[in-house]
Amino acid sequence: MQFHQDGFRPGDPHLQDASAQAVPHQAAVPAQVDVLIVGCGPAGLTLAAQLAAFPDLRTCIVEQKDGPLQLGQADGIACRTMEMFEAFNFAERVLKESCWINEVTFWKPDEKEAGRIVRHGRVQDTEDGLSEFPHVVLNQARVHDFYLESMRNSPSRLEPHYGRKLLDVTVDREAKDYPVTVRLEHAGREETVKARYVVGCDGARSATRKAIGRQLVGDSANQAWGVMDVLAVTDFPDIRYKSAVQSAEGNLLVIPREGGYLVRLYVEMDKLGEEERVANRGITLDHLIATAQRILHPYKLEVKEVPWWSVYEIGQRICDKYDEVPAGEDARRMPRVFIAGDACHTHSPKAGQGMNFSMQDTFNLGWKLAAVLRGQAAPQLLQTYSEERQVVAQELIDFDREWAKMFSDRARQAASGDTEGVDPKEFQKYFERHGRFTAGMGTQYKPSLVTGEAAHQGLASGFAIGTRFHSAPVLRITDAKPVQLGHAGKADGRWRLYAFADADQKALRALCRFLQDSPQSPVRRYTRAGQDIDAVFDLRAIFQQSHRDLAIEAMPALLLPRKGKHGLHDYEKVFCPDPKNGPDIFDLRGIDRARGALVVVRPDQYIAHVLPLDAHQALADFFARFMLPA
Repeated sequence: MQFHQDGFRPGDPHLQDASAQAVPHQAAVPAQVDVLIVGCGPAGLTLAAQLAAFPDLRTCIVEQKDGPLQLGQADGIACRTMEMFEAFNFAERVLKESCWINEVTFWKPDEKEAGRIVRHGRVQDTEDGLSEFPHVVLNQARVHDFYLESMRNSPSRLEPHYGRKLLDVTVDREAKDYPVTVRLEHAGREETVKARYVVGCDGARSATRKAIGRQLVGDSANQAWGVMDVLAVTDFPDIRYKSAVQSAEGNLLVIPREGGYLVRLYVEMDKLGEEERVANRGITLDHLIATAQRILHPYKLEVKEVPWWSVYEIGQRICDKYDEVPAGEDARRMPRVFIAGDACHTHSPKAGQGMNFSMQDTFNLGWKLAAVLRGQAAPQLLQTYSEERQVVAQELIDFDREWAKMFSDRARQAASGDTEGVDPKEFQKYFERHGRFTAGMGTQYKPSLVTGEAAHQGLASGFAIGTRFHSAPVLRITDAKPVQLGHAGKADGRWRLYAFADADQKALRALCRFLQDSPQSPVRRYTRAGQDIDAVFDLRAIFQQSHRDLAIEAMPALLLPRKGKHGLHDYEKVFCPDPKNGPDIFDLRGIDRARGALVVVRPDQYIAHVLPLDAHQALADFFARFMLPA
């Protein structure tokens, strides 16, 4: 990260100067806010941490519980989520604390001896080159801690208001400002907040969803599962691997946890009746442990301590829309209330996507809210949240339904002529085939207001429009430091323009002149007077030559911009391939070496467009669709 731009300051560089609008945390919620977030789960905290970075926005986050989460709930962190954590500057801390999932083993009934299980397969957890980050496991409460620290260190000094129960949400369509009124209950007293926008991240029983008349629609698989975090003594050899166990006694998933000792076990329990709920079964912890012990036979499982456990039923449910605007009225009404995470989609935890997918919801929404509130973009931008996230959530629901069905089915024993159940080998193949989905890489947004058509995709075949920007190693030419190019994309609401140079650099240099001087330039049209030149658009150039063959003093001014009150040069805008740390990025990502390419990346790290370097008007037209002149 960069610091000292506006003067030397000792101490923790993550602790940013408080903004003039920041006020000390008070017992009462503020009367008026730009955004009110309901719920301090992963979705709510992702949104809060993102909005806290904007010193001119007033954000409030409320939570029904009396304090921060301490343990339990979600623990799997997908590769894509780790990329997002890098944007919030705490990926390295997660990597250090977490348990890394490197391989997955598969177990099935022993066809030679009934009542025993044997290992029949082993696969790499994620394919090579899928991400610079691994799939890891860490207590959800620690993820919350990192977000809360980020919020406290932000210019807004944002802290949650705990102990608030949502009573209702109403929208006054005639109000010119603060059209949303929210009533809360705290310690037996009623509080009222008026907001420009409200986001309900309040879980599967969301009061926000109920208030705007949305419903979760779907079905249940009528299958009860238990989950427990255990400290145990066992002779099961794969207890520190992620392991899928199918036995004659049922199915079990082993997830090793951080710290070297803790293990999470997902245990298949009883089939449920058509209208039955898992709460009706009265499943106890002893029942859960005994079932796990039977499934793991002949291996022993001696449970010493259970910090957390729960039982649940599998189901896949989704809302048809993620805001309060009725279908068919989008042309006349702009949304004011949104729902995210479990409030608008629920599914089984088997694919490890619940927490991960929920955070991606609000990472998608956060920059859009900030852009509209700060006058950078038209309110129509907010319609793309529901349009984009509802579609990809439906794809997740469809995947999860099949995945959970296979996981809950009994293992077929072919040697005995068994034709019922799922073939263990097919189960393993399904896992391998959908590895990108479980790693969080299954999302590809369709063409929209903020995602272009793929007319020039061939210029950068490895950067598929609508997918997340796939980072790659490069060398920074000003100091020869090897870095990941994608790590330039921080959660600061800025667009990234990655300009991959053409063979003779003429088109790249012409692009820099256009962006700096032309009245049609997005940089000139949408950057306000007094802002740094890269406050809205962060241009980065990647040359084909070695860093020793490039002269920093000959770079266009836009690639060596003056910033901050001292007008200091930013030396971190120009890169080249890194021959010591992997393939040339031009080869790795299919960049046309003769023509180069401009890869336009949204503030949530998804690729909005791929254009020729000389497509100046097309670039201007793309941003003119939704951005407002400064």
